Amino acid sequence: SKAKHYARIAITLPEKDLAAADRLAKRLDRSRSWVIAEAVRRFAEHRESAAPVRKAALRVAEPASAYAVASDDARLDSSRMAQLVSDMKLTPEQRVREAEETLRLDEVIARRDRRPRTERIQTFRRIEDYWDWKRLGGSIR
Repeated sequence: SKAKHYARIAITLPEKDLAAADRLAKRLDRSRSWVIAEAVRRFAEHRESAAPVRKAALRVAEPASAYAVASDDARLDSSRMAQLVSDMKLTPEQRVREAEETLRLDEVIARRDRRPRTERIQTFRRIEDYWDWKRLGGSIR
């Protein structure tokens, strides 16, 4: 594997931005440098997605076949293998983001499935009541 190369730089930030970076670093149990580097990565990714970029260089060069068979009785079925091949085309960061999105969707479905399956008409006296209802996930408390 290739070693990462780092460069030490000095930057000047407004105190509020630095404080926000420190709070985020503490909450994520990461370094301040990681938080700032992640912000740069996300900004660059967002900007690059608007223009065509050669993404092949960003992909991990692991063959999906390396994960296909652990033993003769543990083969992946065709749909799982196709998903693995698709996932291996993503960068590690993209894989993490996809996993986080899957987890978020699982939580949404779990919350939805806990609700009673009855249909009803919901009315509100004020628009603020509606926005409160939406903010709480459309549930009555």
